[in-house]
Amino acid sequence: MQTEDVLEIFRECGAMLEGHFVLTSGLHSPVFLQKARVFMHADKTEILCKALAERVSKACPNGIDYVVGPAVGGIIPAFETSKHLGVPNVWVEREEGVFKLRRFEIEKGARVVIIEDIVTTGLSIRETVQSLKDIGAEVLAAACLVDRSAGKSDVGVPLIALAEYKVPAYAADNLPPELANIPAVKPGSRNL
Repeated sequence: MQTEDVLEIFRECGAMLEGHFVLTSGLHSPVFLQKARVFMHADKTEILCKALAERVSKACPNGIDYVVGPAVGGIIPAFETSKHLGVPNVWVEREEGVFKLRRFEIEKGARVVIIEDIVTTGLSIRETVQSLKDIGAEVLAAACLVDRSAGKSDVGVPLIALAEYKVPAYAADNLPPELANIPAVKPGSRNL
């Protein structure tokens, strides 16, 4: 599966939105990939996550023990990808602002891959990596459906992207006039 195949699924699902969006990272963008509109469709989600699982398998030939999804956005793709990898799926949640495995325990030394939906700056993955290292897990890699940074984000571990799609993103104090003239919408899930 190539980047254009992934983006076509987003288009088919009405998940490529145009306007003025405040991303989870705090950056502003004229394009928002509303993955929830893709995740509404189990068949489309399965196609994407099966392809992602194939890439993860190739990148981690010695196997993995768990897939970990950052809440909220990573839960569905992590679940579906874990199904195709044949390993358990767990997720981190914020507890007093910090990601933790609140509902699960994994053994020290467990080999894990983090599965995320969309990566822009990589902050959620970096926070997840830290939370897993704090409990003694071995984080082999992270993977995402779409890397909006097109390989520029440092997530602290190797990043496997099903698609790389560079979309302009701007700091709030550096907006181009065409974006500054449109009211901003914040559709992300950072504070959930």
